[in-house]
Amino acid sequence: MTVEEVGKLVIIGQGYVGLPLAMTAVSAGYKVVGIDLDKTKIEMLTTGISFVKDVPDDTLQAALRQEKYLATGDYTFASGFSVAVITVPTPLRGGKPDLSFVQSAAREIAPWVTLGCTVVLESTTYPGTTEELLVPILESGSGLRAGVDFWVGYSPERIDPGNPTWKIANTTKVVSGVGEESLRSVSDFYTSLGIPIFAVSGTREAEMSKLLENTFRHVNIAMVNELAKHSAKLGVNIWEAIEAASSKPFGFMKFTPGAGVGGHCLPIDPSYLSWAVNDTSGADLRFVALANEVNASMPMHVFRRAQELVASQGIEIQNARCLIIGLAYKSGTGDTREAPALDLIQILLGHGTEIWATDPYVGERDWPVGVGRLHESDLRSFDLAIVITHHAGLDIQWALNSANHVLDKQGFFD
Repeated sequence: MTVEEVGKLVIIGQGYVGLPLAMTAVSAGYKVVGIDLDKTKIEMLTTGISFVKDVPDDTLQAALRQEKYLATGDYTFASGFSVAVITVPTPLRGGKPDLSFVQSAAREIAPWVTLGCTVVLESTTYPGTTEELLVPILESGSGLRAGVDFWVGYSPERIDPGNPTWKIANTTKVVSGVGEESLRSVSDFYTSLGIPIFAVSGTREAEMSKLLENTFRHVNIAMVNELAKHSAKLGVNIWEAIEAASSKPFGFMKFTPGAGVGGHCLPIDPSYLSWAVNDTSGADLRFVALANEVNASMPMHVFRRAQELVASQGIEIQNARCLIIGLAYKSGTGDTREAPALDLIQILLGHGTEIWATDPYVGERDWPVGVGRLHESDLRSFDLAIVITHHAGLDIQWALNSANHVLDKQGFFD
């Protein structure tokens, strides 16, 4: 499948996944229609303002100027598409998968499905979603048969926001299809973007691969978080122990402790897998349940350590002035989705603590209510500074110097 053969490319969802994919396609020569129902996002995109750090404003503006990219909330612009990619959110609601955004996108795109076109789902979900939920909606709305009249596949997104090394173009894409022709079409599409692919036999295996990747990380992070809780009582520097274990060239993979887990994957994806297993067999994934418990407990653990440190100064936590260094869930990004810093802040605010924070990556619309923003020019003093996320390459010594004590949750210090 070449650029000329694809013709119109539609990407539904213009967030942290959809927008980088759209720009990658533009750079490969495609004309892209990016559809999103968030009016604020569309207004920003149409004026050349990117809200995704991995997509610079000038990249977006060049695509607009060359008329290779259109951002819209109107599905009529999908008319005549050859390939449509769905990259909408799949949150958890009450511990259960919420696929309403996928269902809505499928219903909206279905009337525009024509003979020979391809629809790909990238949103993280449980095994069976593509064939059992997406395909019936597309077939009902189009009157056509998937795998016979048009092609359908699943290819899980592998976006790592803020990663300077691994981008869409050089990260292998798992691809699958409903039947051999669908697999061929999906594979050809991603190959035409210059992305290396790994094909699997069915959509369920591709859906499972995404959950497996993130459940693996979630469980191992929980393990080191639990060890970090108890290492001090054992008289152990957990960071040094991890570095020592990392010197082994086989049989060990490095994971580091923190204030919890955040982002659009780790706090959610393992629970998708756990729900699917329980829904089909009635069994529980005990590793996932335990990892959820450990990682969710970390903000409270940090709060208790903060209590101890201010108490050592003769100050009660309700009278303390605390500085949070880093609000984003990971280094190099302004993404605060499910960020453990936000959970910690709510605990501190609930106890009456005065809180300030510094994070140049986080914009005003994502800044937590009740938290002051500290700038380097500000002359303030704090009873405690808590390092949650240190953005590589940024100087935070000025912020650390403003505090009497420092609680380091990211291994910033040797």
